[in-house]
Amino acid sequence: MTKDALLSLATRLNQFARERDWEKFHSPKNISMALTVEACELMEHFQWLSESDSYLLDTPKKLDVSLELADIFLYLIRIADILDIDLIDSAEQKLVINEKKYPVALSKGNAKKYTEFS
Repeated sequence: MTKDALLSLATRLNQFARERDWEKFHSPKNISMALTVEACELMEHFQWLSESDSYLLDTPKKLDVSLELADIFLYLIRIADILDIDLIDSAEQKLVINEKKYPVALSKGNAKKYTEFS
């Protein structure tokens, strides 16, 4: 995804909120809470599936999951825009941080947290 695509979505979200007079509700606190609710709704689709079944979603379930992911994505864009955070730059910075925390030699093939490496 390009920065232009993110900017376009942020602009549409701003317009959507403004047209409905919702900007007064879109504080970072409220949007972060809404983001968490949507993440929980995503988890609900996988709650009772086995690990292997979680990869094998039928078409209606996959559509439901895609819409939950869209909700999460839109809230994420909205809060980043409200706080003037460049998500692409932040993601690139975080990847650099994670590459240092999780060097291939120590992390390959295991799920340990970086604090557990010796």
